[in-house]
Amino acid sequence: LKSNNNENKEIKNIIAVASCKGGVGKSTIALNVACELAKKYKVGLLDLDIYGPSLPTMIGNLSQPQFKDNKLIPIEKYGIKFMSFGFINNENSPTIWRGPMVARMTKQFFDNVSWGELDYLIIDLPPGTGDAQLTLAQSSKLSGSIIISTPQDIALIDARKGINMFHKVGVPVLGIVENMSYFICETCNTRHEIFSNGGAKKEASKFNTPFLGEIPLDKNLRIHSDEGQPVCITEPDSSISKIYLSIAENINTNSK
Repeated sequence: LKSNNNENKEIKNIIAVASCKGGVGKSTIALNVACELAKKYKVGLLDLDIYGPSLPTMIGNLSQPQFKDNKLIPIEKYGIKFMSFGFINNENSPTIWRGPMVARMTKQFFDNVSWGELDYLIIDLPPGTGDAQLTLAQSSKLSGSIIISTPQDIALIDARKGINMFHKVGVPVLGIVENMSYFICETCNTRHEIFSNGGAKKEASKFNTPFLGEIPLDKNLRIHSDEGQPVCITEPDSSISKIYLSIAENINTNSK
């Protein structure tokens, strides 16, 4: 898959990480998958969650980007080029915008950022099937999408909506990831499936879509995200990092 966007010929693959439900860990997955891809490829990450941007916290950067030739210069860290509305807006200021403003900002953050040459631009989309998603999809800027869900039925209902949305606008779904799939107790070393298990894998089979992997509930993942240090950078040999590596490799295979 290659991007069809003529304005960004230097970006080879543009992949959206999406879910129709908030709180499923989409942003954490987008960041750590980008970190794994960046170990071999040129990668950018665009946080398009206008209402609740979390990227500045997760990478420990609150500085504002610079302008050059009327374009924003991405924040560079961990070998990745980053852009987020959170770099510009005060973290305590609410964003109260109607749909057209979100669509316009989405387009500006995509077109008016000096991304340069990239193998992958990962786009962290906000929850839902609204203006940000449609602005990108209808502009033929997406090479493909990744759907994130937790295992329980109430989350899978929304995941189906996301899959169907991308199908309707002609964007390939490269795969589904099940987050919070299980928990390994530190005391008894027993696997507990707190939110059930395997639901996302079943949905992938129903839609004839690749299943990219299961990510457990992991305390260190939460700690490193809160501290602005992605676990794939701070603990590259950990079991959780190896899962992200496997997902990144599957994405790379499916996007070719």
